[in-house]
Amino acid sequence: MTNELDGRTVAILATDGVELVELVQPRDELRRAGARVDVVSLSTDPIQSMNADINPAEKVDVDRAVADVSADDYDALVLPGGTVNPDNLRADPAAVAFVQAFFVAGKPVGAICHGPWTLIEADVVRGRTLTSYPSIRTDLRNAGATVVDEQVVCDEGLVTSRNPDDLDAFCAKLIEEFEEGRHPVHPAGATA
Repeated sequence: MTNELDGRTVAILATDGVELVELVQPRDELRRAGARVDVVSLSTDPIQSMNADINPAEKVDVDRAVADVSADDYDALVLPGGTVNPDNLRADPAAVAFVQAFFVAGKPVGAICHGPWTLIEADVVRGRTLTSYPSIRTDLRNAGATVVDEQVVCDEGLVTSRNPDDLDAFCAKLIEEFEEGRHPVHPAGATA
């Protein structure tokens, strides 16, 4: 354990269809850095994770339902990908409000692969620079983001990466940003 994140609490917001490695590797690395990490979902039922987006993987236990938590309960947020996971999250008003609250408070957020779809629905990407899985880059541009094709991008506490191949860099940057804590509230997106 490295202890950079001792005393910090992190929510990983995910639901059925989440890419297993994009949930498990950040969860485990954040815990090794000393954070308490909760898996938050639409309900407290275990969620069905996937490998390569189409192959069912293990069920993942959920710690808390999004309707029962607040961004005030956490210091940071992680949004893993998989196509079905963020598509379900962005359709849930409580999940979208939960995401927005992190941005309003200036708390750091990480999103990988298709995870930024939920950020689009939360209207927090306008004026920011992000990366993502290639198939959602047009959606990000249409929502007002500047999109680049890089392993990991950090914009004032918002950490994004493209896919599972980027997880090592993504997790390292998450730990760095989560250790820094709050950032200035961005003038676009949720604060507009």
